[in-house]
Amino acid sequence: MTMPEGPERVLPEIVERDMFDAFVIRTDFSDGESWNAVVGELCRPWGPAGEFPARVRVVDAPAWSGATADEVLAAVDEDEYLSVVFLADRHTMQSPTRALLALTTVWEDEGGLDPVYYQELIESPEPRDFRAAPAAVHAVHANVTLGNMGFAEFAAAASAQPGQVLRPI
Repeated sequence: MTMPEGPERVLPEIVERDMFDAFVIRTDFSDGESWNAVVGELCRPWGPAGEFPARVRVVDAPAWSGATADEVLAAVDEDEYLSVVFLADRHTMQSPTRALLALTTVWEDEGGLDPVYYQELIESPEPRDFRAAPAAVHAVHANVTLGNMGFAEFAAAASAQPGQVLRPI
């Protein structure tokens, strides 16, 4: 779905989000059955032995239909405690793994970096996104939020997996 030319799209404000809840926004409404499967997987306990309860905040509102990654990142920009957001987009609904798009909300603005000192970062910026199976969402969210692992580490792990989809670690 493309946005018409004209006024910039304004997405709803996110309210009542706990920083320890994985944050998933549905942007594709083409397949209710696939969506229900995604939500079912997100609600399962996680961890090596399923010892952690699933904590997830799901936004399932048609106002987000067709929202792009950039629009979502702009909409959640004010949440200083949000490190990663997951999108259930068209790819999610059509993929056999129901892989969500993980987006980092933290990035460096390379425009202000001195190329003498930061040339490597300018030429090879940190990854902004990767795909994650619903069963991997909680581990990504918890570890990135707590600073145990960086977003780039998960992105690298995803790129090494079949189909470049991160599965539970």
